[in-house]
Amino acid sequence: MIIALTLACTMQEDDASARSAPAGPPQRAPETYGAGRLATATEIAAWDLDVNAKGEGLPSGEGTVAQGAVVFAKSCASCHGLAGEGITPNPRLVGRIPGDSFPFATDVKAVKTIGNYWPYATTLFDYIRRAMPQNALGTLTANETYAVIAFLLQKNAIVPTDAVMNATTLPAVKMPSRNRFVMDDRQGGARFR
Repeated sequence: MIIALTLACTMQEDDASARSAPAGPPQRAPETYGAGRLATATEIAAWDLDVNAKGEGLPSGEGTVAQGAVVFAKSCASCHGLAGEGITPNPRLVGRIPGDSFPFATDVKAVKTIGNYWPYATTLFDYIRRAMPQNALGTLTANETYAVIAFLLQKNAIVPTDAVMNATTLPAVKMPSRNRFVMDDRQGGARFR
């Protein structure tokens, strides 16, 4: 009670002195707050890892289906099964719907796999490099990532068994569901919806 009363008196005094003080120019925020520093080019490069649908941002390196089978068995199979069939609760990665019919709007139980739902092979690289393996994110090298992608694309009957994935061949892969998605044509600004 005494503390609350003291605080109330102090606040009243502060309010009174603020009202009686002459108004000066408004205070501007400092240009910098003296905290942090500019990131170096090396630090930026370590985080600048995105790969877009066109394949821009893919690193050098390559991987084969056979190499991918080894990496998948070592780093992925414990969650996704030896052939990518999925282990509950982790998703199934392999499987195509006959005729690539894409029934997802009418069949909510249709299983979404890389082979029947993923629109761009290039973004597999981005996702796998950033988010897998789940117990050691970002630990796969570029070669290992390309190899795992080659393995998964072959298991989904998208590329042949002798396929080699790299920054040139991966963007050339046409995924079965590529044309099944609506393009985001938003421009931003006043037209943003």
